[in-house]
Amino acid sequence: MLEVTWPAGPDPGQGSFDARVAEKLATLPPITTPQAARQAREEGISVFPVKPPSDRAVERWVPGPAGDIRLRVIPPRSAARGVYLHVHGGGWVLGRPHHVDYLNERLADSTGLVVVSPYYRLAPEDPFPAGPDDVAAVAAWVADHAQGEWGTAARFVGGESAGAHLAALALLRLRDERGSVPFRAANLVYGVFDLSLTPSARSFGDPPVTFAQTTLEWMIGHFLGEADPADPRVSPLRADLGALCPALFTIGTRDPLVDDSLFMASRWAAAGNETVLAVHPGGHHAFDYYDEGPGPAARDRMYAFLRSHLP
Repeated sequence: MLEVTWPAGPDPGQGSFDARVAEKLATLPPITTPQAARQAREEGISVFPVKPPSDRAVERWVPGPAGDIRLRVIPPRSAARGVYLHVHGGGWVLGRPHHVDYLNERLADSTGLVVVSPYYRLAPEDPFPAGPDDVAAVAAWVADHAQGEWGTAARFVGGESAGAHLAALALLRLRDERGSVPFRAANLVYGVFDLSLTPSARSFGDPPVTFAQTTLEWMIGHFLGEADPADPRVSPLRADLGALCPALFTIGTRDPLVDDSLFMASRWAAAGNETVLAVHPGGHHAFDYYDEGPGPAARDRMYAFLRSHLP
């Protein structure tokens, strides 16, 4: 079953919001190396909202395929009703869980879910399959330890952009290795699901308020290493998608990855999985990071979807 929601047109204030984002982007230094981009983000030089880290976050380590993996854990203010494995975005090259503490706090408090987010290995230092291996290992750990750690077996998974890609790969790997998916639902937000590039990713040009095709190709090149983008283990759009959990796909119409979500949601549904596709007019990449434009409505839709699958 495929349910498609297409909210009302862009907010009248969308234009001024986009102008402010474009102005901010124009002031940022160009990305030269992954290391320079990471340092800039840590220093608060970013188009994304810069928020202080959560005072509720705690960190711990769990076993991984190449050594222990650090986790950042944010509990809800209420009693835990489940566990949400959040995989951060950043094109497999950038980003860290603490950058989105403010979003994970909101999700935890709006759903009652403990948010667990891994510091998975980044490219180009660790190209494919390092990141997917780490996320799959943490997904397996959450599946096996949620009840003992937090007193609940209700498990969810999600992420944005490259994080949605890694979350989808983890679901496929657990299904194949364990015979079933140990998560109740997936929240996949403007994911990149075909690393050979969908038509929208190839034809979007260089829009003023989102990333260019050249930036996407730069990130994919770092991530792939010697891997083939047509390999289903790399591009989940090309995989067998049967016997997976319900999923919400969220995308904005001004995102170069719009086809990735349109195509992936269609294939997810055609494989027999419960599927919701939420298309937000005017939404650019990472629009849910902001409290202007369609971001708040998109987040509320995600929270409602996760709550609807709680036991």
